[in-house]
Amino acid sequence: MLLKIAMVFIGGGLGSVLRFACSSVLYRWAGGWPLGTWFVNLVGSFLIGLFAGYLMSGDSGNYWYRLLLITGFCGGFTTFSAFSFENIQLVQEGMFLKFFLYAVSSVSLGLLFVFLGLKISQ
Repeated sequence: MLLKIAMVFIGGGLGSVLRFACSSVLYRWAGGWPLGTWFVNLVGSFLIGLFAGYLMSGDSGNYWYRLLLITGFCGGFTTFSAFSFENIQLVQEGMFLKFFLYAVSSVSLGLLFVFLGLKISQ
């Protein structure tokens, strides 16, 4: 279990640092528009699809790379990538109602909860 945690920790740390670097650089160029977050969300979504397609082929030897790259790196780089991947999995499994409910409720309730958190903290 400790090795699993270490793999996620290392990947997550690298992903988080890279997200911070990308966001910092791109924010300055975009004049205040959250280009950095937009960029890492899209790149992270592409990467999680790439990694999942390559690493989830059933080879049990890929388990450690999945922890490092999918759970750790992509999770640290952006949780939006995991959200996007989970939605695609629901569609691929034909669970369209679950996909719709998950996607719509995650975005709308996420925005609402951020708003409520901000209001409560003020």
